[in-house]
Amino acid sequence: QVQLVESGGGLVQPGGSLRLSCAASGSISGITSMAWYRQAPGKQRELVASITRGGSTNYEDSVKGRFTISRSNAKTAVALQMNSLKPEDTAVYYCKAWYIAYWGQGTAYWGQGTQVTVSS
Repeated sequence: QVQLVESGGGLVQPGGSLRLSCAASGSISGITSMAWYRQAPGKQRELVASITRGGSTNYEDSVKGRFTISRSNAKTAVALQMNSLKPEDTAVYYCKAWYIAYWGQGTAYWGQGTQVTVSS
């Protein structure tokens, strides 16, 4: 079992910055990749950024150059630095961890979500 706790959401003006954090606990040794997703009202949840255990990153096109995902040295936390925020970035942001058990079964764990609102 893996537990994920997110923090750092809030209200920010267009052009502003926010930093989201996600701390993992529990069976953290089995965590491989971690990621941030977001879901806006009336839309499907979409991948924002991901990072592997080795540090390789991937970004959704609309956030490239504005958002940066990073992972702690202990691989137990992931952060999303969001700069130059736009109203269309408004959504609930979710942290996801992909866990691989010793027998090979993979399980996705999700955080509870944190609201990000970009508005003047």
